[in-house]
Amino acid sequence: MAATKSPEPMAAAKPGWKRTVGGWAVTFGVFFLFQSAVARPYYIPSGSMMPTLRTGDRLVASKFPYGFSQASLMIHGKDIAALRLFGGTPARGDIVIVVRRGDGEDLIKRVIGLPGDTLEVRHGRLILNGKAVPRTARGRAMIPVDAALPCDEGPIAAFRRRGPDGKLYCQPPLYRETLPGGVSYDVIDLGDTILPNGYVSPGDSYGPITIPAGHVFLMGDNRDQSADSRFASAHKGLGGPVPLQTIAGRAEFVTLSYDGEGAWLNPLSYITSIRWARTGTTLRPAQ
Repeated sequence: MAATKSPEPMAAAKPGWKRTVGGWAVTFGVFFLFQSAVARPYYIPSGSMMPTLRTGDRLVASKFPYGFSQASLMIHGKDIAALRLFGGTPARGDIVIVVRRGDGEDLIKRVIGLPGDTLEVRHGRLILNGKAVPRTARGRAMIPVDAALPCDEGPIAAFRRRGPDGKLYCQPPLYRETLPGGVSYDVIDLGDTILPNGYVSPGDSYGPITIPAGHVFLMGDNRDQSADSRFASAHKGLGGPVPLQTIAGRAEFVTLSYDGEGAWLNPLSYITSIRWARTGTTLRPAQ
């Protein structure tokens, strides 16, 4: 009896290039959708929101609290359309991501004025609807100096000093500001006097203006080093009150913060350069 030939094993199917491309497209689509509609990480490259946020902070901003617009998209461009879905107005004191008109850059600022408010800054003091916003002096900030936050540029450099422990700190004047409704937060304000380095803050006098419907007025917590609604677009500011459709989300909490001491060729430094005390810091204002 002739021996029967055993069947040859079937070759494993190999995914074609179309399937590979399709898989990557789906992955990118889910990633894009999540960061456009749910939450997105951001990096803080400057000190305009000190002391609340520091250079080197990473944070998460939720995308849905104020509805959705072109600004919500992970890739949004610079010309933001007026269309908004499920639109809502931020609350006073919220920290928001805003798309700067003209160049499309994402900035982070605090909501100070709402539609219909009359706003003025006089000698560095914030005035809302004819009343000075209460603030209490809290001495000096004690922000550790490091590679990411050297505290050596502009007017803030005059406040780079050694603390009782011999370490360098950024020690500008600190105030607790309380908006109508009870929301409070810390701000840095150097005042409108001439500092030793000859600097006079151009943002200490502004307005009065009435915020139009569909707009909010944004300011940085570091009042003398923030290009915000007080400054023209030509000076990298927000050019006055910003349309609500340019608000991309609400800042929620700090995920990680890096002191700038990390090195690409030293993986261990990715861990040692983390400012662990800032991990999980909430960015929602106190009531």
